[in-house]
Amino acid sequence: MEYPTIEDYVGGTPLVRLQRIADTGSNTILLKLEGNNPAGSVKDRPAMSMIRRAEERGEIRPGDTLIEATSGNTGIALAMAAAIRGYRMVLIMPENMTAERRASMKAFGAELVLVSREEGMEGARDLAMRMQAEGRGRVLDQFANPDNWRAHYEGTGPEIWRDTRGGITHFVSSMGTTGTIMGVSRYLKEQDRGVEIVGVQPGEGSSIPGIRKWPEAYLPKIFERERVDRIVEVTQAEAEAMTRRMAAEEGIFAGVSSGGTLQAALRLSEQVSNATIVTIVCDRGDRYLSSGVFPD
Repeated sequence: MEYPTIEDYVGGTPLVRLQRIADTGSNTILLKLEGNNPAGSVKDRPAMSMIRRAEERGEIRPGDTLIEATSGNTGIALAMAAAIRGYRMVLIMPENMTAERRASMKAFGAELVLVSREEGMEGARDLAMRMQAEGRGRVLDQFANPDNWRAHYEGTGPEIWRDTRGGITHFVSSMGTTGTIMGVSRYLKEQDRGVEIVGVQPGEGSSIPGIRKWPEAYLPKIFERERVDRIVEVTQAEAEAMTRRMAAEEGIFAGVSSGGTLQAALRLSEQVSNATIVTIVCDRGDRYLSSGVFPD
């Protein structure tokens, strides 16, 4: 008998029904629990996809150095994937990311390079490309790499379609690298053009980990505007309050982007009827404990 490896358990995450936070009337809101992936987030999917496919194309091989700019979850996932497949992983991130995220990356053996809060993710991305140009490793580039969205086209989307028995009417997702929403949109629209794809962005002045509104020059190259039917903005306060409610009222301990996405889904639910709305719970709440989001 051949037993599975940890890699075999990326994907196949649960889809559960919202029960207590709101009366959704004739609508059903379903949450896909991506924190159940081995390294704890939806980013496990593209991390494994980008490394495996680059190997298959002969672009990298075990022992090589990989570089990536990340605000957290992708870095943790890539650190895990690099450990599984035998790579040195260098991660570049803003200094204001939570201590839990940094510790998780180091636990998997990754090396961290920090940029200032002011430089942010844009600065981290610029530094990653400079390091690659200097020959210090290969950038997988989640923002431009089609292997990012392919992981969701081949995994997340089909799982949602299967688990709703083709009944999904709306898909709500945060937008960071946009890999999740691009891949799932592609798949669901091929099954039913009527499925509405809803992207979530932060409102003016809000900072929500995992949800971004990029300056035009840094807009991910994998993003195609026509694949998103509607964009909903949520505030940082709304996202944080809903994250606390998810844990206290639903028993779903998740990160702040998930609270923002559920807030958008509930707002959408007020405008539609007889809908099956699926939203992504990107990660787990334990990597946000030091952020102050949850009460001490």
